[in-house]
Parts: sequence; structure tokens; C-alpha cells
Amino acid sequence: MFDIGASELLVILIVAVVVIGPKDLPLAMRTAGRWIGKMRRMSAHFRSGIDAMVREAELEEMEKKWKAQNEEIMRRSAALTEAEAGAPVMTGPPPVAAPVPPPVDAPPPLDTPPPAETPPADPAPKGAGDV
Repeated sequence: MFDIGASELLVILIVAVVVIGPKDLPLAMRTAGRWIGKMRRMSAHFRSGIDAMVREAELEEMEKKWKAQNEEIMRRSAALTEAEAGAPVMTGPPPVAAPVPPPVDAPPPLDTPPPAETPPADPAPKGAGDV
């Protein structure tokens, strides 16, 4: 944040010891630490407030997009419903162009005997390597 290096801190420490004195230096450091803590808390609070405002703005933008998309979908749905309302409503099966011929009777079964069963095949002869 402030980009203070080790040499700058050493100079600040030497000046503080000379100006404040070694006796009051711990009290001054404690006070400075409290101030730094307060500044950090305030900056974190400020940063969180900014982040909350950005999130709210993004949510509002997304809600506007969703609302516009929803309205578009509803318009399309209404247009489809109106188009379907203008079309004739089908209440039964579709009309047949030509009459269906009556079903053809199956031919009578032939008087042939059923085929004879074939005997099972002989197993292969066993070789020397078979167990």
C-alpha cells in the first residue's frame, strides 16, 4: 500500500527514538498500532460497502436482462397461442382420402408333415494333448 522498505523503516525508528525517547517509545508504538488498526478496519468497511454496491448493481442489471428475456418468451408464447387458435382444432382422427380395403384372409395351412429332427453331430475325436 505505502511501499515502505526496510531502510525507510530504520530511519523512522531512529527518528522516533531520538524525538520521543526510549522511555515513551512503547506507549507511542502502541498508540500508532491502534491508529493503524482503526485505519485498516475503516478501509475494510469502506471496501466492503463498495463491493456490496457493485454486487447490487450487477444483480439489478441481471434482473433487467432476465425480465426482458421473460417478456420476449411470453410474447413468442402468446404469438404461438394466437397462431394455434386461428388454425382448425383437430377433434378426431384425420380424414382418410381413400377407403381402406378389407383385410386379406391368411392362406390355409399346407398339409405337409413337419420336418424330421436331425441327429446330433458326433463329437470330435480326442487327440493326445486333450485331457
